[in-house]
Amino acid sequence: MEKLSRGTFVAGSVALTAIGLPPRAAPAAQIAWKFGHHLAADHALNVRAVEAFDAIRRETGGRIGIASYPENTLGSDAEMFAQLRSGALQMVAYPGAFLNAVVPVASIENVAYAFRSRGAVFEALDGDLGALIREGIQAKGIAVLDRIWENGWRELTCRTRPIRTAADMVGLKLRVSPGRIRLDTFRSLGALATTMPLRRLYGALKSGVFEAQENPLLNIESLRYYEVQRYCSLSHHMWTGYWILVNARAWKGLGSERRAVIAKHLNAAALLLRDDDDRITPAARDLLRRRGMIFNDVDVASFKAKLASSGYYDRWRREFGARAWAVLEKYSGQLG
Repeated sequence: MEKLSRGTFVAGSVALTAIGLPPRAAPAAQIAWKFGHHLAADHALNVRAVEAFDAIRRETGGRIGIASYPENTLGSDAEMFAQLRSGALQMVAYPGAFLNAVVPVASIENVAYAFRSRGAVFEALDGDLGALIREGIQAKGIAVLDRIWENGWRELTCRTRPIRTAADMVGLKLRVSPGRIRLDTFRSLGALATTMPLRRLYGALKSGVFEAQENPLLNIESLRYYEVQRYCSLSHHMWTGYWILVNARAWKGLGSERRAVIAKHLNAAALLLRDDDDRITPAARDLLRRRGMIFNDVDVASFKAKLASSGYYDRWRREFGARAWAVLEKYSGQLG
């Protein structure tokens, strides 16, 4: 069966080490770190991270070894975050929305229809908005690298019908990725939105517990949702990414030179991941179409109008505060 993998677009030598384990011949590292996340081993984030870890090992003469543990190998997202804060785990890739309870401003990237393009996303998150988010993360005693790693635009799929306007959302039984802002977005649109762990979603869609779900296109393809969902509505309702978080004590203990080496390679890898997504997302859409998924555009204006009339933008303006909202609107224009 034809299969699309984010690793397909990365050098084969990197893909072979996608699970993140150091080569057997490598000398024992003086500094041995673990890097955890919930994505698949062949996801480009993991592949590019492993590539960066290998470059770090080479540049430091084997003194720094970082091993990647994908697919929640080290525990749930919440468990990995707790391990990071305690020092049992040194590094994680973590979505901003998952940080809402600890660093509320970190989920501001998920404000619905805040960005007109990927270029606007990166202008904001490589600029003042990203700096504000990192400031909030650092204030909680967590180190964070400068570049956000792309997950991409989230789209809607449905088993029974295409979603064309905001009216089609009313009463829709929808699984939403965790995060208060994500839940509120769809409940504001009238959907019966509920969260569920990703590992259980396919079965819930197949059995009819949920009629619909939302994810980036590559996840829709790689997790085979096309088998249990017929329609894909290109809503582009929010963009999502992952921050690379580091235990602050471990980070400080490296010294400035070693910190600079790690930051150089991981920030460069984040930019390579963005280039990967330029090719992967169109390929995923083409493959999904060939597998029978029916695509349609949505009336974005109706979605924005419904969110505004529900008080969504006013609610999140108060939630994030005037300062953060002003920085967001520097890039988005006036919202609501």
